[in-house]
Amino acid sequence: MVGAAFGVGFILGPVLGGAFSHFGTRVPFMIAAGLSLINWLYGYFILPESLPVEKRRAFEWKRANPIGSLVSIGKYPALLGLMITLFLLYFASHSVQSNWTFYTMEKFDWDTSWVGYSLGFVGLVIGIVQGGLIRVILPKIGEKKAVYFGLILYVIGFTAFAFASKGWMMFAFMVPYGLAGIGGPAMQGLISNQIPSNAQGEMQGVLTGLQSLAAIFAPWVMTHIFAYFIEGEAPVYFPGAPFILSAVLTLIGLFICLRSLKKYH
Repeated sequence: MVGAAFGVGFILGPVLGGAFSHFGTRVPFMIAAGLSLINWLYGYFILPESLPVEKRRAFEWKRANPIGSLVSIGKYPALLGLMITLFLLYFASHSVQSNWTFYTMEKFDWDTSWVGYSLGFVGLVIGIVQGGLIRVILPKIGEKKAVYFGLILYVIGFTAFAFASKGWMMFAFMVPYGLAGIGGPAMQGLISNQIPSNAQGEMQGVLTGLQSLAAIFAPWVMTHIFAYFIEGEAPVYFPGAPFILSAVLTLIGLFICLRSLKKYH
């Protein structure tokens, strides 16, 4: 459901941003700030606490920081490989998030409208997979196989994006890339099953921290690789280079995940 919500937001966000930007380039940011404030108010005043009182643990300052959380979660060796895989996947995803507009405009001469259509289609595929198909697929094949299939489909999707020769292919290749989304929730499910109920929030915080860490460095890496391979200094003209790096990182994550799941699961 979280993934489906992300997909819907991926559809509506660009549309709202584009529509309200006509009133000024700062207006979309103001709307985003307002929506974030509404989200905070909803979480603070309305959203119920999911953990029963008897299962809560006392607050500790030594665990209320990134280092403390990592040390605490590090007590579960079965999680290390899965977390590394998730970090690599978070990092790899920025070849799409950070470069999609640049890549499609450079290679297929898309305008902003086509970029918007494509991002809306990405959100639609993600919403369908996360909100519907994953509920059917996971019970039938199990979390471990879902992780394997998801990572393999990510490798296929990244590689296909890199070598697409026509604009319509980007829409076609979004299908395996979107279906790959079954892997992330399955991996998080495996991680959650190893953690006691009073540490679930802490674990989610660590995962969000890894995602944020990737969001700091990955856009810089992916955009610089893209810029290098479309300029004259590169040995070959290859704007799809960031997608190949993502495919390699995901493949490394797949091997780490295979080793971890065979050893601990």
